[in-house]
Amino acid sequence: MSPTWRGPILFAVMAAVLTGVGMTQSWSVALGIVNLCLISSIMALGVNIQWGYAGLFNVGTVGFAAVGGVAAVLVSAQPVREAWATGGAGLFLAFLAVAATVVAILLIRARIGRGRKRNLAVAAAALIGYFLARLAFDPAVDRIEAIDPALSGYLGGLGLPIVLAWPIGGLMAAGVAWLIGKVALGLRSDYLAIATLGISEIIVFIAKNEDWLTRGVKNVTGLPRPVPYEIDLQQADWFVARAASFGLDPMEASSIFVKLAYAGLFAVVLLALLWLSERALNSPWGRMMRAIRDNEEAAEAMGKDVTRRRLHAFVIGSAVCGIGGAMLTTLDGQFTPGTYNPLRFTFLIWVMVIVGGSGNNWGSVLGGFLIWFVWVEAEPVGRWLMDVLTSGMGEDNALRTHLLDSAAYMRMVLMGLILLLALRFSPKGLLPEKMRIGHRA
Repeated sequence: MSPTWRGPILFAVMAAVLTGVGMTQSWSVALGIVNLCLISSIMALGVNIQWGYAGLFNVGTVGFAAVGGVAAVLVSAQPVREAWATGGAGLFLAFLAVAATVVAILLIRARIGRGRKRNLAVAAAALIGYFLARLAFDPAVDRIEAIDPALSGYLGGLGLPIVLAWPIGGLMAAGVAWLIGKVALGLRSDYLAIATLGISEIIVFIAKNEDWLTRGVKNVTGLPRPVPYEIDLQQADWFVARAASFGLDPMEASSIFVKLAYAGLFAVVLLALLWLSERALNSPWGRMMRAIRDNEEAAEAMGKDVTRRRLHAFVIGSAVCGIGGAMLTTLDGQFTPGTYNPLRFTFLIWVMVIVGGSGNNWGSVLGGFLIWFVWVEAEPVGRWLMDVLTSGMGEDNALRTHLLDSAAYMRMVLMGLILLLALRFSPKGLLPEKMRIGHRA
């Protein structure tokens, strides 16, 4: 297949497959898959910026997605005024204690020369600051979490439109990535992977256990939506009349309408990020990043600050993953920290990038659509396949029962099989990175 036409043909095939799902199952199911494909593609773009541009092996994508989810809560949830009244002052005092500790440590480092005396002073300041902060923090948290824990027990958010959480989630993820990058980007790639994996688990652990901030595993439900509610549409005369003109039931039509609205919003964000990613990839910055990725020593010899440039890619890619995390929480309408697991938010995203084509933004988008579609459809297709293969056996046959019960694991088998086939027959992905004359041999 000609490289020029490979991309359009593969995207057309993907569109045809999704259309087939709409025609054979339901358009609501097809649009539900499309929405998650769009969000998955955004996260794959973020990983591609880190790996495809700069060769950074970040296996902490789940942590940045969780930061985006926390941003959705902090921005859009209604504030719990009673919690602020009873615990806000304590949290503010704890924040002042932390800030004063940081200032004290900076002053000590500025005024005392290197040596044992300075180390002891820094350690003493940190220890005193820690106990002072906990002295104000712990009682405040206890009071906040005691306020109607079945319904709230946390501070809530700002009550702003949830769409604002998308850029704010990106900024929060970028801030976390900057802190991680300042510490870990000087490490070798395998150590960077270990560091990002460990820190992402810490982020998820905090989201699960700091009830005063995120309600923990009790979840934050009922987050506002940027699109109409189905029940409101079903009670609107204009919508019922329009659905009838298309021969649709109002309930089915409202579900399709809401999913279409989400798809429109997500598609706008994906196209904007894709355009920016392509501009960055083809800019002097993008060429410099690829030069660093391909030959770090040569780039360093040319005077490039390798660690600093990698920090740029790490922060930008993590911000994109944070945006995707905030969008996913928006689509769910709730924040459920228990669902953030590395299989869904790290392994799958990496498979999308590898199968689609690392270093190629369009490949990441294609991989996002393809892999998520297979992930969703593998279970029902696997159950159907097992049912056909065992149709000659009795209903109570032990082997048939076992195979049907195991159909849910078909998605794991398929993911591994796809990854193996991609690495064997198309190691550069379905849409390989475009080679540039004079850049790579």
